[in-house]
Amino acid sequence: MAKALFFLCGMVLIVSACACRTSHKVEVAPVEVKPIHITIDVNVKVDKELDDFFSDLDEAESGAGETSPAEE
Repeated sequence: MAKALFFLCGMVLIVSACACRTSHKVEVAPVEVKPIHITIDVNVKVDKELDDFFSDLDEAESGAGETSPAEE
């Protein structure tokens, strides 16, 4: 029994000595963040719709400034 206990303690000592020599390293690669470019053409659409909406007012103003030959 003493031989078995001595053998078991020797094995534990050898295993623990081997475990102390191991090392673990975790490397974290840098994260690359690239810029995102988004172009939205909302202003052009709104500008066109406003031109269409106020086109009747523009025509009325340009017609009011002109005099016809019959009125002279």
